[in-house]
Amino acid sequence: MQQHSLGTAGIEVSVFSLGCLNFGSKTDKKTSFRLLDRYVDAGGNFLDTANNYAFWNERCIGGESESLLGGWLKERKNRSRMVVATKVGAKPRFPGAGFDQIEGLGRKAIEKAIDESLQRLGTDYVDLYYAHIDDTGTELEETLEAFDRLVKSGKVRAIGCSNYRLPRLREAMELSKANGWASYGCIQQRHTYLRPRKDADFGLQVSMDDDMLAYCKENKDIMLLAYSPLLGGLYNKENAELPDGYRNEEQLNRLQAVRKLAKETGHTPNQIVLAWMLQNAPAALPLVAVSDSVQLEENLGALDIRLSSEQLDDLNLA
Repeated sequence: MQQHSLGTAGIEVSVFSLGCLNFGSKTDKKTSFRLLDRYVDAGGNFLDTANNYAFWNERCIGGESESLLGGWLKERKNRSRMVVATKVGAKPRFPGAGFDQIEGLGRKAIEKAIDESLQRLGTDYVDLYYAHIDDTGTELEETLEAFDRLVKSGKVRAIGCSNYRLPRLREAMELSKANGWASYGCIQQRHTYLRPRKDADFGLQVSMDDDMLAYCKENKDIMLLAYSPLLGGLYNKENAELPDGYRNEEQLNRLQAVRKLAKETGHTPNQIVLAWMLQNAPAALPLVAVSDSVQLEENLGALDIRLSSEQLDDLNLA
C-alpha cells in the first residue's frame, strides 16, 4: 500500500486509513482483530479512532474503540509501526448524555481527554490528535495552545482537525503561524464522489465543499481525509435511493457515471469511488470503515485500479 506524508510532521501514513469506529462494540473483538491483521498485512499502518467511539451504540459510553485498539497493539507488539489517530472534543461529559453535552475543546477538556485516551490505547503518545468537532464557544487560541503543549510534551506527534469550516481553518493556521505553535496538518471531512445539495444538513458533520477543496489543493501542508466515502455502500446498491442531502438530477448523473465505468472496467462502483478519491486533485485519503472481511477485501482491491485522465475527466464532468 502506498504511503503519503502527513502535512509537515514527517509522518508517513498509508493511503487508506482504517476506520475503527465500531471496533469493540458492534464489531466484536475477534472480528476486529482479524480486520486489523489483514489491513496490516496489506501494508496499512493508519488507524482512525476517537475518544467518543461509539457512545451511541448499545451499552457503550465512549472509549470502546480505543480500548480495543490498545489490546490489539499490546498483543501484536507493533505500536512503533502503527500511526494511531484519535480525536477529542465530541465525547459526552457523562454517561447517558448526548451530543448536546460534549466536552468541547477547552484546555482542561483536552488535557483530561489525552491522558484518558493514552491509558485506553496503552501507549504514551498519539501520532495524530484531531479536534473532532469545531467548538465555537472556545477561543481558537486556547485550543491551539493546549494542542501545542501536548506536542511539546511528546504526548502528541501531530495535530489535525475535523468538521471545520474553511474560515475557521484559515484562522487556526494563521494563529499557529503567528505564535509559533504546532499547526493542523490535515483536515478530515465528510466527503464522497456525490456532491451534497447546498441546503443539505448533516448535523454536526461538515461536508467537503469547493472552497475547502481549492484550499487543500493550493496548500500542500494540509492533507485531506475523507470519512463516509462510500455512503454506507450506496454506490453498489442498484436500487438504492439517493440520500436526501444528495437528491437531485446532477447527482443521479454522477451515480450513473460511476456505475457505467465500473461495468466497463470490471470493478465495483465502490472501488471506482475510492480510486477516484486517491487519484483526483486534490487527493483525498479515504477512511475505510468495514465490519467484515468481504468489505475490506473489496476496498483493498481499489488500490490496484489506475484511472486514465479521460476516465477522471468523465467522472468529474458528469
